[in-house]
Amino acid sequence: MSEDMKVFENLESEVRSYVRNFPTIFTKTKGYKMWDKSGQEYIDFFSGAGALNYGHNDEHMKQKLIDYIVSDGITHSLDMASAAKATFLKAFNDIILKPRDMDYKIMFPGPTGTNTVESALKLARKVTGRTDVISFTNGFHGMTIGSLSVTGNAMKRKGAGIPLQNVVTMPYDNYVDDQDSIDYIERFLEDNGSGVAIPAAMILETVQGEGGINAASFSWIKKIKALCKRWGILLIIDEVQAGVGRTGSFFSFEPAGIKPDIICMSKSLSGYGLPFAATLIRPDIDIFAPGEHNGTFRGNNHAFITATAALDYWKDDQLTNNIKAKSGKTHDFLHQLVEKYPELKGEVRGRGLMVGVASEVEGLSAKIAAKAFEYGLIMETAGPNDEVFKLFPALTIDDQGLDQGLAIIEKSVTNVLKTEAQPV
Repeated sequence: MSEDMKVFENLESEVRSYVRNFPTIFTKTKGYKMWDKSGQEYIDFFSGAGALNYGHNDEHMKQKLIDYIVSDGITHSLDMASAAKATFLKAFNDIILKPRDMDYKIMFPGPTGTNTVESALKLARKVTGRTDVISFTNGFHGMTIGSLSVTGNAMKRKGAGIPLQNVVTMPYDNYVDDQDSIDYIERFLEDNGSGVAIPAAMILETVQGEGGINAASFSWIKKIKALCKRWGILLIIDEVQAGVGRTGSFFSFEPAGIKPDIICMSKSLSGYGLPFAATLIRPDIDIFAPGEHNGTFRGNNHAFITATAALDYWKDDQLTNNIKAKSGKTHDFLHQLVEKYPELKGEVRGRGLMVGVASEVEGLSAKIAAKAFEYGLIMETAGPNDEVFKLFPALTIDDQGLDQGLAIIEKSVTNVLKTEAQPV
């Protein structure tokens, strides 16, 4: 370990994680590139775990933020009225909601993904008067107690230190081969002897990020929505990682043709990596009393500024078409990679530019991600056993950057498989 890195080992908590996977001190970022203290350049296929869908330091957003700061625009305002908030609310309604025929009230909880999930769970229980929630296998929704209760990962759940209650976990789409999980879930709801009460809500990601890049089919999502409507259950869609264009459309559930009752958003909503979350609520269930759910930093005006600027990307189809083209190239490459290297025992997963390869070989994906870092590419692993190496390039990445990153992945796969094949 270099002397520069020892400060983190000596002074930072043992809970640190990404610094262990990417052991260098980063000093500069731009677009899809990062540079460390030594001047080493990296291509970023991590994108802040989905918080930097537009890349690093977008010029348009940066200039808007600089202008706002220089003009002494208000920074902190809790949930008081501010010009920055008003502008964002109007822009989001006009650019995102109205063209999609969506009618939601917008709530600003605390600024992180787990904050929006907590607010959604509380509201669903308040609206229905019920306590239980149905979550899904391999779902991930955050690290606070309520969010952990609907999260599947055993290691993260153990960190709570207390029993996580009032949640029933049901099988996600294709969790068990040749089993229709919709019929399975409905059987539990119908049977008074099943031990499963009618829940306040179901919560799911249409593409599970941390859970292994598992993409639900559009037909399954439609059936879940219909099931919820039939039983008077609120449907919460967690868009924290899959939303804001990551899967190809602004909302990941759009192609399924549904309208959730509650939508959780954070990560790339600010566009610039600034902390920002929103909970979109069907108007007739917007029944929180004033201040019943709040947070000191729910008025992050700097994030309102960059989030409004980011919405300019959605005024036409240019970004959507770019995502479609880049995701097509990426998926084709990964399918060819899996076919070319059968030793991977790989399966391509995901949708849009939320994609990865799951390997049946224990520890292989982590080794490939580590080797990619050595070669100048940053990507992480996902899944309950870190069995997926995960590609999250910036949605705005150019062809050259995408090609370079994909080439490094193949080089890393080749190197790792060659090393694995050598006799001990």
